[in-house]
Amino acid sequence: MEVIGIDLEKVKTISSIKNEDNWVCRYREKSYKNFEKLEMPNFGPDINLDFSKIIYYKNNEKDRMIQDDWNNVLKPIVDELDSVGVIESETHMGGMGVQYESEVIYHSMLKEITEKKVIFTSIENAMKDYPELVKKYFGKIVSNADNKFAALNGAVFSGGSFIYVPPNTKLDRPLQSYFRINSRNMGQFERTLIIVDDNSDLHYIEGCTAPTYSESSLHAAVVEIYVGKNSKCRYSTVQNWANNVYNLVTKRALVDEAGTMEWIDGNIGSKVTMKYPACILKGNYSKGTCITISVAGKGQIQDTGARMIHIGNHTISNIISKSIARNGGNATYRGKTAILSSANDSEASVKCDTLILDEFSKSDTIPVNTCDNQTSSIEHEASVSKISEENLFYMMSRGISRERAMDLIILGFIEKFREELPMEYAVELNQLIKRNL
Repeated sequence: MEVIGIDLEKVKTISSIKNEDNWVCRYREKSYKNFEKLEMPNFGPDINLDFSKIIYYKNNEKDRMIQDDWNNVLKPIVDELDSVGVIESETHMGGMGVQYESEVIYHSMLKEITEKKVIFTSIENAMKDYPELVKKYFGKIVSNADNKFAALNGAVFSGGSFIYVPPNTKLDRPLQSYFRINSRNMGQFERTLIIVDDNSDLHYIEGCTAPTYSESSLHAAVVEIYVGKNSKCRYSTVQNWANNVYNLVTKRALVDEAGTMEWIDGNIGSKVTMKYPACILKGNYSKGTCITISVAGKGQIQDTGARMIHIGNHTISNIISKSIARNGGNATYRGKTAILSSANDSEASVKCDTLILDEFSKSDTIPVNTCDNQTSSIEHEASVSKISEENLFYMMSRGISRERAMDLIILGFIEKFREELPMEYAVELNQLIKRNL
């Protein structure tokens, strides 16, 4: 089953395929109308997409049921996922969900996580099984009128994760979702909603890949996260989309009193990425951190950064951005930090570092920092550097090859990002960067 191109009837078709309740169908219809009205982004790189050729939904009717045993998943898919390390990584997780094209095909969770009354399922299952809980939060922090691609996601979303962590609950292991695009002209529009209730703690990990085709694919996800009082959420992702994928994502978290939100965001692949994880620090004493790394090679534009909005008193935010550009790539930091008049005695720090490996590559730093009261402060620091021949010569004089010396300098440059990842992901990141440099 495929839905190619987009109009109101096709949006209704997707809802019908999923046998959704009326409120979900109405949300899709309103989102589509917003999508038609909204303009393309007026900033950042050019986006050359033919919306009429994109596959908005694709599934295999025989395999729509979510499996909890890899033996029940088609072997070619298992082999494909195994080749990129998905199945092995499950051994380190408390729960795993895998989306292939438009649907979640696999889901499992350890008994110890289930016993803590944690909900971890697909967004479609959550809408059926926990409708009042989903309606309370869904689409509240990222409106379907927020931007053109958030509206598109609202119209055609399929797959994605729903997580609810009850009050006073700590998870010892991360939960993970993995997203795979495998078809030409495929669009993937997962919707993730995470609620970490009061006095709780969650680490969620996301991975993404796709094979390379001559036609462009589109990934336009929406992530909404609610962090309760005295709670903490860490969202770690390393995306390695192929260089024909437009990666246009809206990620936003609302943080309550004394809560902490951490975005650990890696962007290695894609043709164009536009992604700016945001923290809305609503509660007093809330904290937000975003540590990002972007690697841009030939034909790639990584337009990434973060947004921190301070509303509560005594709020603290920290943005650390690391960018690497080579072989004509463009790695740009674009961010916003706003301390509102209500956010007294608040602090914000922004640090952007770029490493350019040749004379053909490009990097820009485009910050917008505003502070609307007299008791708060924003610090901003930016640097652009190249690997110097002096440093290479020094290391080579100690018996290190030139190639290895460059690797060591680059890995040292991104150390702050690597040290925030679980060990198995840090090792994968090293390999991905070496492969892309």
